[in-house]
Amino acid sequence: MNPGLAVDPVAWRVPGRLEVFGTHTDYAGGDVLVCAIDRGVTVEARAVAGAEPMITAGSDAAKSGVVVRPGEPTPYPPGHWGRYLQTVVDRLSANFGPLRPAELRFTSELPLASGMSSSSALIVAAALALADLNGFSDSPAWHRAAPDRLQLAGYLACVENGKSWGELDGALGVGTLGGSEDHTAMLCGLPDQLSQYRFDPLSLVRTVAFPSEWTFVVAVSGVRAEKTAAALADYNRASLAMAEVLHRWQQATGGREASVAAALRTDAERLRALVADAPALSRRLAHFVTESTDLVPTAAQAFAAADWTAVAEAAARSQRAAADLLGNQVPATNALADLAHGLGAPAASFGAGFGGSVWALTTSGEAEAFAAEWLAGYRARFPEFADASVLVTRPGPAATRLS
Repeated sequence: MNPGLAVDPVAWRVPGRLEVFGTHTDYAGGDVLVCAIDRGVTVEARAVAGAEPMITAGSDAAKSGVVVRPGEPTPYPPGHWGRYLQTVVDRLSANFGPLRPAELRFTSELPLASGMSSSSALIVAAALALADLNGFSDSPAWHRAAPDRLQLAGYLACVENGKSWGELDGALGVGTLGGSEDHTAMLCGLPDQLSQYRFDPLSLVRTVAFPSEWTFVVAVSGVRAEKTAAALADYNRASLAMAEVLHRWQQATGGREASVAAALRTDAERLRALVADAPALSRRLAHFVTESTDLVPTAAQAFAAADWTAVAEAAARSQRAAADLLGNQVPATNALADLAHGLGAPAASFGAGFGGSVWALTTSGEAEAFAAEWLAGYRARFPEFADASVLVTRPGPAATRLS
Protein backbone atom coordinates (compact mmCIF):
# COMPACT_ATOMS: atom_id res chain seq x y z
CA MET A 1 0.00 0.00 0.00
CA ASN A 2 1.29 3.46 -0.89
CA PRO A 3 2.45 5.79 1.91
CA GLY A 4 -0.33 8.06 3.10
CA LEU A 5 -3.12 5.65 2.21
CA ALA A 6 -5.35 4.39 4.98
CA VAL A 7 -5.25 0.79 6.13
CA ASP A 8 -8.54 -0.63 4.97
CA PRO A 9 -11.31 -1.33 5.58
CA VAL A 10 -12.41 2.16 6.56
CA ALA A 11 -15.80 2.57 8.22
CA TRP A 12 -17.83 5.67 9.08
CA ARG A 13 -21.20 6.18 10.70
CA VAL A 14 -23.02 9.39 9.69
CA PRO A 15 -26.23 10.40 11.48
CA GLY A 16 -29.39 11.78 9.99
CA ARG A 17 -30.48 15.22 11.09
CA LEU A 18 -33.59 16.85 12.48
CA GLU A 19 -34.39 20.34 11.26
CA VAL A 20 -36.10 21.79 14.30
CA PHE A 21 -36.40 25.36 12.98
CA GLY A 22 -34.97 27.06 9.90
CA THR A 23 -36.50 25.47 6.84
CA HIS A 24 -35.11 26.78 3.53
CA THR A 25 -32.95 29.39 5.23
CA ASP A 26 -29.40 28.03 4.99
CA TYR A 27 -28.80 28.56 1.27
CA ALA A 28 -29.83 32.21 1.67
CA GLY A 29 -27.30 32.77 4.46
CA GLY A 30 -29.82 32.47 7.30
CA ASP A 31 -29.98 30.74 10.67
CA VAL A 32 -31.13 27.22 11.55
CA LEU A 33 -31.70 25.25 14.75
CA VAL A 34 -30.74 21.64 14.10
CA CYS A 35 -29.37 18.47 15.61
CA ALA A 36 -27.97 15.14 14.57
CA ILE A 37 -30.15 12.21 15.60
CA ASP A 38 -29.32 8.80 16.98
CA ARG A 39 -29.96 6.96 13.69
CA GLY A 40 -27.83 7.10 10.61
CA VAL A 41 -25.99 5.56 7.67
CA THR A 42 -22.89 3.38 8.03
CA VAL A 43 -20.43 2.66 5.24
CA GLU A 44 -17.49 0.29 5.09
CA ALA A 45 -14.98 0.83 2.29
CA ARG A 46 -12.15 -1.45 1.26
CA ALA A 47 -9.63 -1.34 -1.56
CA VAL A 48 -9.84 -4.09 -4.19
CA ALA A 49 -7.42 -5.32 -6.84
CA GLY A 50 -7.75 -3.95 -10.34
CA ALA A 51 -6.30 -1.38 -12.70
CA GLU A 52 -9.64 0.30 -13.44
CA PRO A 53 -10.69 2.95 -10.85
CA MET A 54 -14.13 1.35 -10.47
CA ILE A 55 -16.23 1.75 -7.32
CA THR A 56 -18.76 -0.96 -6.54
CA ALA A 57 -21.29 -0.57 -3.76
CA GLY A 58 -24.12 -2.43 -2.10
CA SER A 59 -26.82 -1.33 0.30
CA ASP A 60 -29.15 -3.07 2.73
CA ALA A 61 -31.93 -0.80 1.45
CA ALA A 62 -31.49 -1.68 -2.24
CA LYS A 63 -32.19 -4.92 -4.08
CA SER A 64 -29.02 -4.69 -6.16
CA GLY A 65 -25.64 -3.02 -6.07
CA VAL A 66 -24.24 -0.25 -8.22
CA VAL A 67 -21.07 0.23 -10.23
CA VAL A 68 -19.58 3.71 -10.57
CA ARG A 69 -16.70 4.72 -12.84
CA PRO A 70 -15.19 8.17 -12.31
CA GLY A 71 -15.92 10.61 -15.10
CA GLU A 72 -18.28 8.34 -17.01
CA PRO A 73 -21.99 9.07 -17.59
CA THR A 74 -24.11 7.54 -14.88
CA PRO A 75 -26.72 4.97 -15.85
CA TYR A 76 -28.76 5.77 -12.76
CA PRO A 77 -31.83 8.06 -12.86
CA PRO A 78 -32.29 11.16 -10.67
CA GLY A 79 -32.95 10.15 -7.06
CA HIS A 80 -31.28 6.72 -7.39
CA TRP A 81 -28.68 6.21 -4.69
CA GLY A 82 -26.13 5.23 -7.34
CA ARG A 83 -26.28 8.75 -8.74
CA TYR A 84 -25.41 10.19 -5.33
CA LEU A 85 -22.39 7.90 -5.13
CA GLN A 86 -21.40 8.86 -8.70
CA THR A 87 -21.52 12.52 -7.68
CA VAL A 88 -19.11 11.88 -4.79
CA VAL A 89 -16.72 9.80 -6.89
CA ASP A 90 -16.60 12.34 -9.71
CA ARG A 91 -16.08 15.32 -7.41
CA LEU A 92 -13.36 13.72 -5.29
CA SER A 93 -11.55 12.55 -8.44
CA ALA A 94 -11.71 16.03 -9.96
CA ASN A 95 -10.67 17.85 -6.80
CA PHE A 96 -8.09 15.49 -5.26
CA GLY A 97 -6.95 12.96 -7.86
CA PRO A 98 -7.56 9.37 -9.01
CA LEU A 99 -9.35 6.94 -6.72
CA ARG A 100 -8.29 3.40 -5.91
CA PRO A 101 -10.65 0.64 -7.03
CA ALA A 102 -12.86 0.05 -4.01
CA GLU A 103 -15.86 -1.76 -2.68
CA LEU A 104 -18.38 0.00 -0.41
CA ARG A 105 -21.16 -1.43 1.71
CA PHE A 106 -23.89 0.81 3.14
CA THR A 107 -26.34 0.04 5.91
CA SER A 108 -29.00 2.46 7.13
CA GLU A 109 -31.28 2.96 10.10
CA LEU A 110 -32.87 6.01 8.44
CA PRO A 111 -36.16 5.76 6.56
CA LEU A 112 -35.55 6.78 2.96
CA ALA A 113 -36.95 10.09 1.64
CA SER A 114 -38.25 10.84 5.13
CA GLY A 115 -36.98 14.39 5.56
CA MET A 116 -34.09 13.35 7.84
CA SER A 117 -31.53 13.65 5.05
CA SER A 118 -30.72 10.04 4.28
CA SER A 119 -29.38 11.11 0.87
CA SER A 120 -27.01 13.71 2.34
CA ALA A 121 -25.90 11.17 4.94
CA LEU A 122 -24.99 8.78 2.12
CA ILE A 123 -22.98 11.51 0.39
CA VAL A 124 -21.13 12.45 3.57
CA ALA A 125 -20.42 8.82 4.49
CA ALA A 126 -19.15 7.93 1.02
CA ALA A 127 -16.96 11.04 0.82
CA LEU A 128 -15.42 10.51 4.25
CA ALA A 129 -14.70 6.84 3.63
CA LEU A 130 -13.22 7.35 0.17
CA ALA A 131 -11.17 10.34 1.33
CA ASP A 132 -9.63 8.23 4.09
CA LEU A 133 -9.14 5.18 1.88
CA ASN A 134 -7.26 7.25 -0.71
CA GLY A 135 -5.26 9.38 1.70
CA PHE A 136 -7.01 12.58 0.64
CA SER A 137 -8.00 13.50 4.18
CA ASP A 138 -4.32 13.79 5.14
CA SER A 139 -3.37 15.91 2.12
CA PRO A 140 -2.57 19.65 2.19
CA ALA A 141 -5.31 20.31 -0.37
CA TRP A 142 -7.93 18.68 1.87
CA HIS A 143 -6.80 20.66 4.90
CA ARG A 144 -6.86 23.91 2.95
CA ALA A 145 -10.40 23.19 1.80
CA ALA A 146 -11.63 21.85 5.14
CA PRO A 147 -9.48 22.93 8.09
CA ASP A 148 -12.30 22.00 10.48
CA ARG A 149 -15.59 20.13 10.44
CA LEU A 150 -17.69 23.20 9.79
CA GLN A 151 -15.70 23.98 6.64
CA LEU A 152 -15.83 20.30 5.67
CA ALA A 153 -19.62 20.49 5.87
CA GLY A 154 -19.52 23.46 3.50
CA TYR A 155 -17.38 21.54 1.02
CA LEU A 156 -19.54 18.40 1.11
CA ALA A 157 -22.64 20.52 0.59
CA CYS A 158 -20.96 21.82 -2.56
CA VAL A 159 -20.29 18.24 -3.64
CA GLU A 160 -24.05 17.72 -3.42
CA ASN A 161 -25.19 20.98 -5.01
CA GLY A 162 -22.39 21.21 -7.57
CA LYS A 163 -20.95 24.58 -6.54
CA SER A 164 -17.26 25.40 -6.35
CA TRP A 165 -15.62 25.61 -2.93
CA GLY A 166 -12.58 27.81 -2.54
CA GLU A 167 -9.92 26.60 -4.97
CA LEU A 168 -11.87 23.42 -5.73
CA ASP A 169 -13.92 23.56 -8.91
CA GLY A 170 -17.58 22.58 -8.91
CA ALA A 171 -19.22 19.79 -10.88
CA LEU A 172 -22.68 18.56 -11.77
CA GLY A 173 -24.01 17.75 -8.29
CA VAL A 174 -27.23 15.81 -7.76
CA GLY A 175 -29.62 18.51 -8.98
CA THR A 176 -30.65 20.17 -5.71
CA LEU A 177 -29.95 23.84 -5.09
CA GLY A 178 -29.59 23.48 -1.35
CA GLY A 179 -27.20 24.63 1.33
CA SER A 180 -25.07 23.00 4.01
CA GLU A 181 -27.50 22.71 6.93
CA ASP A 182 -27.79 18.93 6.66
CA HIS A 183 -24.06 18.34 6.34
CA THR A 184 -23.33 20.73 9.21
CA ALA A 185 -25.68 18.92 11.58
CA MET A 186 -24.20 15.57 10.58
CA LEU A 187 -20.58 16.60 10.99
CA CYS A 188 -20.88 18.98 13.95
CA GLY A 189 -23.83 17.71 16.00
CA LEU A 190 -23.48 17.16 19.74
CA PRO A 191 -25.28 14.63 21.94
CA ASP A 192 -28.20 16.16 23.87
CA GLN A 193 -27.64 19.56 22.24
CA LEU A 194 -29.40 21.68 19.66
CA SER A 195 -27.17 23.95 17.58
CA GLN A 196 -27.94 27.32 16.01
CA TYR A 197 -25.85 27.89 12.90
CA ARG A 198 -25.57 30.88 10.60
CA PHE A 199 -24.56 30.43 6.97
CA ASP A 200 -23.35 33.93 6.07
CA PRO A 201 -20.86 34.06 7.59
CA LEU A 202 -20.62 30.28 8.15
CA SER A 203 -20.52 30.07 11.93
CA LEU A 204 -21.87 28.46 15.08
CA VAL A 205 -24.08 30.97 16.90
CA ARG A 206 -24.82 28.93 20.02
CA THR A 207 -25.50 25.47 21.38
CA VAL A 208 -28.50 24.79 23.59
CA ALA A 209 -28.95 21.89 25.99
CA PHE A 210 -31.94 19.77 25.02
CA PRO A 211 -33.90 19.21 28.25
CA SER A 212 -33.22 15.76 29.68
CA GLU A 213 -36.91 15.02 30.23
CA TRP A 214 -37.93 15.91 26.66
CA THR A 215 -37.93 13.66 23.60
CA PHE A 216 -38.61 14.06 19.90
CA VAL A 217 -41.08 11.73 18.25
CA VAL A 218 -40.77 11.85 14.47
CA ALA A 219 -43.60 10.63 12.24
CA VAL A 220 -42.65 9.71 8.67
CA SER A 221 -45.71 10.54 6.59
CA GLY A 222 -45.19 8.09 3.75
CA VAL A 223 -45.28 11.02 1.31
CA ARG A 224 -41.75 10.64 0.07
CA ALA A 225 -39.67 13.83 0.28
CA GLU A 226 -37.60 12.81 -2.70
CA LYS A 227 -35.66 15.47 -4.56
CA THR A 228 -36.72 14.14 -7.94
CA ALA A 229 -39.25 15.13 -10.59
CA ALA A 230 -42.00 17.37 -9.13
CA ALA A 231 -40.52 17.34 -5.63
CA LEU A 232 -37.15 18.46 -6.99
CA ALA A 233 -38.82 21.27 -8.93
CA ASP A 234 -40.72 22.40 -5.82
CA TYR A 235 -37.57 22.31 -3.70
CA ASN A 236 -35.51 24.24 -6.24
CA ARG A 237 -38.30 26.77 -6.85
CA ALA A 238 -37.93 27.96 -3.25
CA SER A 239 -34.18 28.27 -3.70
CA LEU A 240 -34.44 30.04 -7.05
CA ALA A 241 -36.86 32.57 -5.57
CA MET A 242 -34.26 33.61 -3.03
CA ALA A 243 -31.65 33.81 -5.79
CA GLU A 244 -33.95 36.21 -7.64
CA VAL A 245 -34.43 38.33 -4.49
CA LEU A 246 -30.66 38.63 -4.16
CA HIS A 247 -30.26 39.37 -7.88
CA ARG A 248 -32.72 42.27 -7.63
CA TRP A 249 -30.80 43.65 -4.69
CA GLN A 250 -27.45 43.43 -6.45
CA GLN A 251 -28.81 44.96 -9.65
CA ALA A 252 -30.47 47.87 -7.87
CA THR A 253 -27.75 48.66 -5.35
CA GLY A 254 -24.54 47.42 -6.91
CA GLY A 255 -23.99 45.76 -3.54
CA ARG A 256 -21.58 42.89 -3.14
CA GLU A 257 -23.62 41.06 -0.52
CA ALA A 258 -23.46 37.32 -1.21
CA SER A 259 -26.74 36.33 0.43
CA VAL A 260 -30.23 37.54 1.20
CA ALA A 261 -29.31 37.50 4.89
CA ALA A 262 -26.47 39.95 4.24
CA ALA A 263 -28.72 42.20 2.17
CA LEU A 264 -31.29 42.26 4.98
CA ARG A 265 -28.62 43.33 7.45
CA THR A 266 -27.64 46.15 5.10
CA ASP A 267 -31.11 47.58 4.43
CA ALA A 268 -34.14 45.41 5.12
CA GLU A 269 -36.70 48.03 4.08
CA ARG A 270 -35.10 48.63 0.72
CA LEU A 271 -34.89 44.88 0.05
CA ARG A 272 -38.60 44.49 0.79
CA ALA A 273 -39.39 47.37 -1.52
CA LEU A 274 -37.39 45.80 -4.34
CA VAL A 275 -39.65 42.73 -4.38
CA ALA A 276 -42.94 44.47 -3.55
CA ASP A 277 -44.12 44.18 -7.17
CA ALA A 278 -43.73 40.35 -7.12
CA PRO A 279 -46.12 38.69 -4.61
CA ALA A 280 -44.36 35.32 -4.80
CA LEU A 281 -40.99 36.88 -4.01
CA SER A 282 -42.49 39.03 -1.26
CA ARG A 283 -43.98 35.93 0.40
CA ARG A 284 -40.70 34.06 0.05
CA LEU A 285 -38.75 36.91 1.63
CA ALA A 286 -41.34 37.26 4.40
CA HIS A 287 -40.99 33.57 5.20
CA PHE A 288 -37.21 33.84 5.36
CA VAL A 289 -37.35 36.83 7.70
CA THR A 290 -39.90 35.14 9.97
CA GLU A 291 -38.09 31.83 10.16
CA SER A 292 -34.45 32.89 10.21
CA THR A 293 -34.42 36.16 12.14
CA ASP A 294 -37.37 35.59 14.47
CA LEU A 295 -38.30 31.96 15.06
CA VAL A 296 -34.85 30.37 15.13
CA PRO A 297 -33.43 32.61 17.89
CA THR A 298 -36.77 32.63 19.74
CA ALA A 299 -36.91 28.83 19.71
CA ALA A 300 -33.27 28.49 20.76
CA GLN A 301 -33.95 30.65 23.79
CA ALA A 302 -37.12 28.69 24.58
CA PHE A 303 -35.28 25.37 24.50
CA ALA A 304 -32.51 26.83 26.67
CA ALA A 305 -35.12 27.84 29.23
CA ALA A 306 -36.99 24.51 28.89
CA ASP A 307 -40.09 26.60 28.21
CA TRP A 308 -42.77 24.28 26.75
CA THR A 309 -45.14 27.14 26.02
CA ALA A 310 -42.64 29.27 24.12
CA VAL A 311 -41.44 26.28 22.05
CA ALA A 312 -45.05 25.41 21.24
CA GLU A 313 -45.84 28.96 20.13
CA ALA A 314 -42.75 29.09 17.91
CA ALA A 315 -43.55 25.71 16.35
CA ALA A 316 -47.13 26.76 15.58
CA ARG A 317 -45.94 29.98 13.95
CA SER A 318 -43.35 28.09 11.93
CA GLN A 319 -45.96 25.62 10.68
CA ARG A 320 -48.31 28.45 9.65
CA ALA A 321 -45.54 30.37 7.91
CA ALA A 322 -44.51 27.28 5.95
CA ALA A 323 -48.06 26.70 4.79
CA ASP A 324 -49.01 30.33 4.08
CA LEU A 325 -45.75 31.87 2.87
CA LEU A 326 -43.40 29.10 1.76
CA GLY A 327 -46.05 26.70 0.52
CA ASN A 328 -44.10 23.52 1.23
CA GLN A 329 -46.72 21.60 3.18
CA VAL A 330 -48.99 18.80 2.00
CA PRO A 331 -52.26 17.57 3.58
CA ALA A 332 -50.50 14.63 5.21
CA THR A 333 -47.92 16.72 7.06
CA ASN A 334 -50.53 19.26 8.16
CA ALA A 335 -52.66 16.39 9.45
CA LEU A 336 -49.75 14.90 11.39
CA ALA A 337 -49.17 18.19 13.20
CA ASP A 338 -52.89 18.50 13.99
CA LEU A 339 -53.07 14.91 15.25
CA ALA A 340 -50.04 15.45 17.47
CA HIS A 341 -51.64 18.48 19.08
CA GLY A 342 -54.88 16.53 19.52
CA LEU A 343 -52.97 13.85 21.42
CA GLY A 344 -51.51 16.42 23.78
CA ALA A 345 -48.11 17.16 22.25
CA PRO A 346 -47.28 20.76 23.20
CA ALA A 347 -45.26 21.34 20.03
CA ALA A 348 -45.24 19.80 16.57
CA SER A 349 -43.90 20.99 13.24
CA PHE A 350 -42.68 19.69 9.90
CA GLY A 351 -39.20 18.26 9.60
CA ALA A 352 -39.08 18.55 5.80
CA GLY A 353 -41.14 20.08 3.05
CA PHE A 354 -43.21 18.61 0.25
CA GLY A 355 -43.75 15.42 2.21
CA GLY A 356 -41.37 13.72 4.60
CA SER A 357 -41.74 13.91 8.35
CA VAL A 358 -43.15 15.90 11.25
CA TRP A 359 -41.61 16.13 14.70
CA ALA A 360 -43.51 16.35 17.97
CA LEU A 361 -42.19 17.09 21.42
CA THR A 362 -43.19 14.91 24.37
CA THR A 363 -41.86 13.92 27.74
CA SER A 364 -39.51 10.95 27.67
CA GLY A 365 -41.83 8.80 29.75
CA GLU A 366 -44.76 9.34 27.38
CA ALA A 367 -42.87 9.09 24.11
CA GLU A 368 -43.39 5.43 23.19
CA ALA A 369 -47.12 5.42 23.97
CA PHE A 370 -47.58 8.73 22.17
CA ALA A 371 -45.71 7.42 19.12
CA ALA A 372 -47.93 4.35 18.84
CA GLU A 373 -51.13 6.35 19.21
CA TRP A 374 -49.97 9.02 16.76
CA LEU A 375 -49.12 6.44 14.12
CA ALA A 376 -52.39 4.57 14.59
CA GLY A 377 -54.42 7.76 14.25
CA TYR A 378 -52.53 8.80 11.14
CA ARG A 379 -52.89 5.42 9.44
CA ALA A 380 -56.61 5.42 10.16
CA ARG A 381 -56.91 8.79 8.45
CA PHE A 382 -54.52 8.02 5.57
CA PRO A 383 -54.68 4.26 4.92
CA GLU A 384 -53.00 4.80 1.55
CA PHE A 385 -49.72 5.52 3.35
CA ALA A 386 -49.24 2.06 4.80
CA ASP A 387 -45.47 2.51 5.07
CA ALA A 388 -45.79 5.48 7.44
CA SER A 389 -43.68 5.01 10.55
CA VAL A 390 -42.55 6.68 13.75
CA LEU A 391 -39.31 6.86 15.66
CA VAL A 392 -38.36 8.20 19.07
CA THR A 393 -35.09 10.11 19.18
CA ARG A 394 -32.96 12.71 20.92
CA PRO A 395 -30.06 14.80 19.66
CA GLY A 396 -27.18 12.44 18.94
CA PRO A 397 -23.47 12.54 18.13
CA ALA A 398 -21.83 13.68 14.91
CA ALA A 399 -20.26 11.52 12.23
CA THR A 400 -17.78 9.05 13.71
CA ARG A 401 -15.02 6.96 12.18
CA LEU A 402 -15.48 3.38 13.33
CA SER A 403 -12.14 1.94 12.30
